Amino acid sequence: MSVPLYQAKAEFFRMLGHPVRIRVLELLQDGPMPVRELLAAIEVEPSGLSQQLAVLRRSGIVTSTRDGSTVVYELAGGDVADLMKAARRILTEMLTGKGELLAELQEAEVAGP
Repeated sequence: MSVPLYQAKAEFFRMLGHPVRIRVLELLQDGPMPVRELLAAIEVEPSGLSQQLAVLRRSGIVTSTRDGSTVVYELAGGDVADLMKAARRILTEMLTGKGELLAELQEAEVAGP
């Protein structure tokens, strides 16, 4: 029995639901990066980064190659970068709306009853 598409999508978004994973995907939008550079950019313990990279690798969202003792990660496809950009646009719109509401509330508070 196959999994319904909506359930597969939910599992996909759950897989993305970790701050370190999101940060890795953001960093990899600019191109492949060795693990040491990811560690420098994301202040997390090496074991924590390794665990999150393994989740991303198992899901097929990133790939890794070895160059000597260096492991380099990259996005498996451009759609992931598009998804990260879309998420940024959506969040910007959401926060802009909240900022406007906050400004209105603050103006109303100053004006008084």
